[in-house]
Amino acid sequence: MKALRYENQKLSVSDVAQPDADGEALVRVTLSGICNTDLEITRGYAGFQGTIGHEFVGVIESLPGVSAARPSGRAAIESESSLTVGLLAPGQRVVGEINAGCGVCDLCRAGDPRHCEKRTVLGIVGRDGAHAEYLKLPVVNLLPVPDEVSDERAVFTEPLAAAGGILERARITKGTSVAVIGDGKLGLLCAQVLATTGASVTLMGKHPHKLRIAERRGIETISIDKAGLRTREFDVVVEASGSPRGFELALDLLHPRGTLVLKSTFHGATELHTARIVVDEISVVGSRCGRFAPALELLKTNAVDVESLISEEHSLADGVRAIGRAAEPGVLKVLLRP
Repeated sequence: MKALRYENQKLSVSDVAQPDADGEALVRVTLSGICNTDLEITRGYAGFQGTIGHEFVGVIESLPGVSAARPSGRAAIESESSLTVGLLAPGQRVVGEINAGCGVCDLCRAGDPRHCEKRTVLGIVGRDGAHAEYLKLPVVNLLPVPDEVSDERAVFTEPLAAAGGILERARITKGTSVAVIGDGKLGLLCAQVLATTGASVTLMGKHPHKLRIAERRGIETISIDKAGLRTREFDVVVEASGSPRGFELALDLLHPRGTLVLKSTFHGATELHTARIVVDEISVVGSRCGRFAPALELLKTNAVDVESLISEEHSLADGVRAIGRAAEPGVLKVLLRP
């Protein structure tokens, strides 16, 4: 099969063996999305070698014999939402959570392997990823895609879940004032998800055409060069700019005892002036992966606009060029179709 791989500091589309399922589910990828993390990996982030990509929608090709049983662990927990995981079968459209835990540690047994010390992460840590014709994941990681959700929408499940993960890390209610820094893919998704809580959300960015996507959803937007007019105004600031400079701006925007939520990941060190955090008693929290079931529910109910974030689609065979395009200023989501 073809796969977009980063090896020996080189990115290429290679012919590799189809994954040996080895007790996991084998999924035929129908669409994958290029994420900023993919771009950072090609710059050395996480030291990953192999097939990149972690945003996907696909069709189950095969399941291990145990897949006939009702899922347990994390999948069972997520079935408490209105989207019941139910039984999985070959031919079913699915998305997949990217963290595969050991299954035996306390975190995994509690149904949340996102911080399992022995976890692998699809296309990021120790596991070949989704920019390929096929991938494999544990059955418990897979969730069925509702019929109402197209592939072009379903491929946003992972980044939408990451945006929703903020709600696990920070208390945000109808009376909360929130600023989101960055009008890229993640910033736009964060602003839309946070707006579903009834909070007062302001998205700050550089690109009018991107800001208009949020404006159409009734979200306030301002140009980043006018952010200085809003200093010490917000209860919560989400830093999703992809730029280390966003940290300092976030501290400017927060009032004392506010909460800074960090979403950006970078290759290399970043500066953070801790004196300001101490003096203003700022709470700083990281936010990474979120739950897939709530994200699928948002897609099913059309609570967020993801189609407007799609800039281009390329064939997997043209994956190197697609990565280059995704890194260009002004480009939003670039999709790959095997």
